[in-house]
Amino acid sequence: MSKLFSKYLIAISLYIGLVASATGHTYFFGVSDLSVNPNTMRLEIVHQFTTHDIENAIAERKQIHFSAEHKSYDLFIQQYFEQQFSLKKDKEKIPLNWLGFEINAGKVIAYQESKQQSFLPQIVVKNAILIDTYPKQVNTVNFQGKDLQGVALFGSLTFDYRITEAIITPQMDHE
Repeated sequence: MSKLFSKYLIAISLYIGLVASATGHTYFFGVSDLSVNPNTMRLEIVHQFTTHDIENAIAERKQIHFSAEHKSYDLFIQQYFEQQFSLKKDKEKIPLNWLGFEINAGKVIAYQESKQQSFLPQIVVKNAILIDTYPKQVNTVNFQGKDLQGVALFGSLTFDYRITEAIITPQMDHE
């Protein structure tokens, strides 16, 4: 009896494992933090996205098998973020330095910094990271810094398949 029970238990466990792996995760989200360094007045950006989602997006775009073992792994990650995330002010692209990335607990944490000083108001943020690969992808960009008068400016912008660009505007409730 116990041998039969063991076989059923193994069969049920395998079935549950197959169903779980076939469905994957049903939510897709990423977070980017955009802040102004008070000492340098440069914009600092930190992105956090699920590693296998980024790898899948790159694999799909380039039609290759893509994983950490790929010889161009670091370069392709950098290129992907630089193509999918950008900032503009007065219709001119704000140049961003790529500082690097790390993988931690299944997340890609990528770092960028503006090459020049900038204030947050009226910056146009483009965030299309993973949106073309995953229709349910939702990206949030949290921002904090000061407006032109030195008043704290903070908030968040949300991006999805309907909107990949948004403008940081000053809050009107502090007047």
